[in-house]
Amino acid sequence: MRSIWNGAISFGLVSIPIKLVNATESHSISFRQIHLADGGRIRYRKVCELDGEEVSGAEIGKGYEEADGSVIPITDEDLAQLPLATAKTIEIMSFVPAEEIDPLQMDAAYYLAANGATAAKPYTLLREALKRSRKVAIAKFALRGRERLGMLRVVDDVIAMHGLLWPDEIRAPEGVAPDVDVTVRDAELDLADALMATLGEVELASLHDDYRDAVEAMIAAKAGGAFEPAEATVEPAGGQVIDLMAALEKSVRAAKASRGEGGGGAEDDAEAGAGAGAEVTPMRRRGGAGRKTSAAPKAVGGKKSTAASAKKTAAAAKTTSKKKSTTAKSGTAKSTSAKSTTAKSGTTKSTATKSTSAASAKKAGTAAGAKKAAAPRKRASA
Repeated sequence: MRSIWNGAISFGLVSIPIKLVNATESHSISFRQIHLADGGRIRYRKVCELDGEEVSGAEIGKGYEEADGSVIPITDEDLAQLPLATAKTIEIMSFVPAEEIDPLQMDAAYYLAANGATAAKPYTLLREALKRSRKVAIAKFALRGRERLGMLRVVDDVIAMHGLLWPDEIRAPEGVAPDVDVTVRDAELDLADALMATLGEVELASLHDDYRDAVEAMIAAKAGGAFEPAEATVEPAGGQVIDLMAALEKSVRAAKASRGEGGGGAEDDAEAGAGAGAEVTPMRRRGGAGRKTSAAPKAVGGKKSTAASAKKTAAAAKTTSKKKSTTAKSGTAKSTSAKSTTAKSGTTKSTATKSTSAASAKKAGTAAGAKKAAAPRKRASA
């Protein structure tokens, strides 16, 4: 790999000659601007605003524009005279635990390569010291005309350096968080934990840019003349009101299905993610499954208190009587109302309800007599 900067690491009185190499590369697909009429390239020309003439790179310098619009020319010689101690040195300032570095400060990444055989020993010494201390080094360095902040850490057997933004370059997150009071229930947190556990971990090396693959396939198809654009599906805009619990439950089931696992209920999903003892109250579903059925009517003839059966029911109510083994003839039966006996003076007696069923038989020219179905059952009072 080609180095972009040569210098040395200043580690106390130890100087380690190094080369700076880019640790990352961009795989983004770049496009050219073209004239739609004939496909010709569109290029930008550097033109002086005063005389309108195109200017070559050798005639272009630096300048600082002040608030009133006036420009102060700055030359490379002016910058070279500035006292910049880190112009060719990565100066280590201190060693701190890695967790003290805010990821918001992370910038570009570089590899530091030992420059020459004499640099191998001090390079290895610094690398092993960083490994054993489990800390990172905070350093200053200068690159592309400005002083920067860096963090040195060990990656495999190489010292890597991450460019860091200066602390005053990190904006405070004012006005970013929701400005309304939101209450999150334990059941929602349990389902979120279950979803996190179901999604699990992923090998970062297995991730790739699907969009870039699609763009490359589209370019190859257009080059071969076999490209047929598909109609894009437009997702509805935001503003939908969703049931958060239902969305979480559905997400857990979908994540399990994508991994080939069985889609358990909400309780099983929550226990898998939140651990033993976590309880999730499932949402009340619409439909007949969760409704209570009405209680079955009580059979006629059971023991009832005289106070409850004091009133007579509606007389002459026609009902279909049950077929009994003792009744041989079919017909319409009338259910007579239960009679309650009045309590004698000085004593309270509880009588059972008298249930009689009259079965009428059809005979030519004669009326059917009513038969008593059951004799009244009495219970002695205490």
